[in-house]
Amino acid sequence: MRSFLIPVLTCVMALPLGAQAADRPKAEALVKEGLAFMKANGKEKLLDEIQKGSGKFHVKPGSTLYLAAYDLNGTVLAHGADAALKGLNRLNVKDPDGVQYIKLQIAAGQQKGGGWVNFKRLNPETRKIEAKTSYCLAENGVVVFCGIYQ
Repeated sequence: MRSFLIPVLTCVMALPLGAQAADRPKAEALVKEGLAFMKANGKEKLLDEIQKGSGKFHVKPGSTLYLAAYDLNGTVLAHGADAALKGLNRLNVKDPDGVQYIKLQIAAGQQKGGGWVNFKRLNPETRKIEAKTSYCLAENGVVVFCGIYQ
């Protein structure tokens, strides 16, 4: 019986990861594309592209992928889904479980190769609090994030 349960539990636990697994490379690629754009065009051009509603890195209809950029102190430099956040310090923001995910994203972004952070956030499509994971990568004092709902 025990040998039967392990594969079943593994499959059940992996079910929510299907969509996530497909979008993880897209999120990571978008962050890297944003940082390449910054290298080629400068920090201000990247922030403008993220912030403006029609920007290359702004959320598009039918998609939840967008970039957000923070400084190392947790201040929003640009946000591709909520322009009103620009200029706010969100370092101590917590998700419903008390996870200070902005702090974690900044720390993960400063690791060599960046990193992923798990937290919960309101999904604008479902209007429900859902699990989210965010790829984070920092360069020249700017941490760029792109998250996907699990």
